[in-house]
Amino acid sequence: MAAIIEYGADTNTLENNPNNMSLKKTLSSASPLILRIVAECPVTKARACDLILPHCAVSTPVFMPVGTQGTLKGITVDQLEGLGCQICLGNTYHLGMRPGPDLIEKANGLHGFMNWKRNLLTDSGGFQMVSLVELSEVTEEGVKFKSPYDGKEILLSPEKSISIQNSLGSDIMMQLDDVVSSTVTGPRVEEAMHRSIRWLDRCIAANKNPDKQNLFAIIQGGLNAELRKTCLDAMTQRDVPGFAIGGLSGGEEKDDFWRMVTLSTDHLPREKPRYLMGVGYAVDLVVCVALGCDMFDCVFPTRTARFGSALVPWGSLQVKQKQYAKDLQPIDPDCQCPTCKRHSRAYLHALFKSDTAAMHHITIHNIAYQLTLMRSVRQSIVEGRFPEFIQTFMKRMFPSRDLYPGWAVDALASVNVTLE
Repeated sequence: MAAIIEYGADTNTLENNPNNMSLKKTLSSASPLILRIVAECPVTKARACDLILPHCAVSTPVFMPVGTQGTLKGITVDQLEGLGCQICLGNTYHLGMRPGPDLIEKANGLHGFMNWKRNLLTDSGGFQMVSLVELSEVTEEGVKFKSPYDGKEILLSPEKSISIQNSLGSDIMMQLDDVVSSTVTGPRVEEAMHRSIRWLDRCIAANKNPDKQNLFAIIQGGLNAELRKTCLDAMTQRDVPGFAIGGLSGGEEKDDFWRMVTLSTDHLPREKPRYLMGVGYAVDLVVCVALGCDMFDCVFPTRTARFGSALVPWGSLQVKQKQYAKDLQPIDPDCQCPTCKRHSRAYLHALFKSDTAAMHHITIHNIAYQLTLMRSVRQSIVEGRFPEFIQTFMKRMFPSRDLYPGWAVDALASVNVTLE
C-alpha cells in the first residue's frame, strides 16, 4: 500500500497509522493547515492530497467556485453543498466595500453571513488593480481606488486587506500583491514582483489570527523566468502555509503560461499546497495538474452558464442554439447533476428565452462538471493511471489529434506524457 505523507502543525515524529502506512508529520508552521499527500503520479508532477482546513478536509486537485459577494451567482449555498463542494471563494474588495467587514464580523464572519459550513478562501482585493485599473493607483503604501459604487477614494493597504480578511474569517487568506497584467513587460513587472515580497511581510505581520486563518503568498514575476525565480526564492523563505502562482491567465500566450507554471511548481516546496490562480478551462486544469498544481479557481463555469453555454466532456453545448429546441436528451447523458437528471436540452432552450431559471440550471450543471472532473483526476492519480486518464480526456475533448492545442502537447511532453 502506498505511503501517505502528512505535513502539518502538530509534531515532527514519525509513526505508523493503524493501516501500517508510513505517516510522516513534519513541523511546518503553527498554521491551522495540514497537507496530507495521498498519492503522487510516478510519470508527471501530479499529486493527490488531503488539505485539512478548519472547517473540513479538501480533496485535491480541487476546483474552487468563485462567490464574489458571498454567493455564487444563480446558485444557493445548499445546492453548492449538495454538489459536494468543499471550498469556495469570496472577494475581499467587494465584500469590504459592501456590506462591509463590520457587519460580516457581527454575523460570525463570512461563514455565518452566508450560512456556509465548509471552507472559504478570500482573495486579497489585489486583482482589482487589473480589472479596475482605470479606477486605481498603486503606491508603496497600497492601492488607491475610486469606489465603483459611490466614487469615494479608498486605500487598500496590505494591513487593510488582512484586517478585512480577518473580519471575514476565511480559512485561507491571500496576501495583497502588486498585480500587473500578464501582457505587461518592462520595469513595471520587476517593481511589482519586489513590492509583492515587501507586502507579503506586511501581511504576515498584520495577521491577527495565524492560529485560525492561513495566509498564502502569491508568486509574481510576469513571464520573466528570472524574476519568477527571484520571487520564488524570496517567498519560500517566509513561513507561510501555502503558495499561489499569480500574474497569469490574463491573455498571455499559452506557451508562456505553461512554462511559468511548471517553473513555479519546480521551485515550490513539496510539503505545502500550490494554488494556480484564475484557471478554469478543462484542458488547462488537466494539464496544470500534470504540471504539479493542487488548487484552481475561475469565474468561467458560472459566467459562461449565464450565456447558455453548458460544459461537457467534448467541450461545450450552446443551449440557446436552434438545434436543441426539440432535443429531449439531458445536457450530458452521463452526468448525474440535478439539472441533467431532471431537464432536457429542449426544456432549457425554451426556458432561456423567458426565464432566468435557465441560467440557474446550467450554472448547477457547470459547477458539477468542474467538481466531477477534478474528482476523476484525483481518482486516476490515486489509482496510478493519470497518464492514461489524460489520453482518454484529450481524445474525447478533441475529435482528432490534429486539433490538440500545441501548448498542451508541449506541456504534457515536458512531464513525460506523449499524446497519442
